[in-house]
Amino acid sequence: MENQINQNQAPVTHEVTLYAEPITHIGSLPVTNSLLTSWIAVFIIIAIVAVLRSKLKEIPKGIQNFFEIMYEGALSLCDQVTNSREITIKVFPLAFAIFIFVLINNWVGILPLGGFGIINGGAFVPFIRSGTADINTTLALSLMGVIGANIFGIVSIGAWKTFNKYVNLRALGSIPAKIRKDPTVLVVAPVTFFVGVLELIGEFAKVASLSFRLFGNVFAGEVLLLSMSALLAYGLPIPFLFLEIFVGAIQAFIFAILVLVYFTIAAQDHDEHEGHASSSVEKLEGELESLAG
Repeated sequence: MENQINQNQAPVTHEVTLYAEPITHIGSLPVTNSLLTSWIAVFIIIAIVAVLRSKLKEIPKGIQNFFEIMYEGALSLCDQVTNSREITIKVFPLAFAIFIFVLINNWVGILPLGGFGIINGGAFVPFIRSGTADINTTLALSLMGVIGANIFGIVSIGAWKTFNKYVNLRALGSIPAKIRKDPTVLVVAPVTFFVGVLELIGEFAKVASLSFRLFGNVFAGEVLLLSMSALLAYGLPIPFLFLEIFVGAIQAFIFAILVLVYFTIAAQDHDEHEGHASSSVEKLEGELESLAG
């Protein structure tokens, strides 16, 4: 009886884990707190869209006016990245949807709802944890962006040109025709082929970069807020909360813009735009990397 009382009075711990924690199950499917937050983000987006659709007017007012201004500003920003309104129109819906989804996930995850959760094995598991603080979510978003960009490239410039970006058979095939006039092709062609292999490796690097950057920044922000709350629950976390609101918006913006950049690169023929496109994209990616850091 005494052992039972001691077990009932055991302190409840709350540890920050790298992985999302299950809060319930639907059949054999575990529902984690990050998955629940992602569902909440989707429901919020659906609710906003439903309200906007029900209040559409020829002369915009109120919330419709606000979203139309935001829409026009976002389109103009995308035009500066793509340098083509045609590409912008095609890619903007996906890039903007990713931005909104990541933004809401980041913000919902830092809401002061830490007291709501369940006790699982002596450990407190909160109901709400940002979906982007789970590597599974950021990895899925990154794969969708990178694979989608390559599919967009196939549709835009053709499967053969997209394939030759990574496995440049055209460079190797040009050796017999050029070797008599230009012997240096024996060196240039293999190097060009190897550059294509590096491009292929770069696609995997894009997935890792996108997923770990977003996950690391959001997860670190949640750890920071929890640490400040442990030191002083009232007052101290407030400045850091506003900081994380800003960081959440910046990370959503960077993720969406990088996806837009990848789609723009995929839609360009390297033979026609290699010099200008590569220099512009490298400059933009460098600025985004410094901003993210």
